[in-house]
Amino acid sequence: MPQYLLSVHHDPTDAADAIHATPEQMERMFAAVGAFNTEVQEAGAWVFAGGLMPIDAASVVDATGESPVVTDGPYSEAKEYLGGFWIIEAADLDAALAWAAKGSAACEGKVEVRPFQGE
Repeated sequence: MPQYLLSVHHDPTDAADAIHATPEQMERMFAAVGAFNTEVQEAGAWVFAGGLMPIDAASVVDATGESPVVTDGPYSEAKEYLGGFWIIEAADLDAALAWAAKGSAACEGKVEVRPFQGE
């Protein structure tokens, strides 16, 4: 069955909003995402998922030269950054888009859908 990456992207205003969110708002969103995760798992579509630390926790490794060079920070300066993702199995793109709609509602953010190569 084809696999799809459902990625949740944030921009800096999302991070600022999260900092100012009340504990009740965060609990509501965590509960909604947890329920979505359970639904995906029970449907047999779950492969893997995870939330990512903020971009200031990123490191970049460049081993294209004589020796690897490690730098702190994100690979590129961008307006948006990857905040988390799901990898799911779905019969086709329409099914993956339906899952993404539910994931978007749960995490209260936009979700990009991309099929894996060879699928």
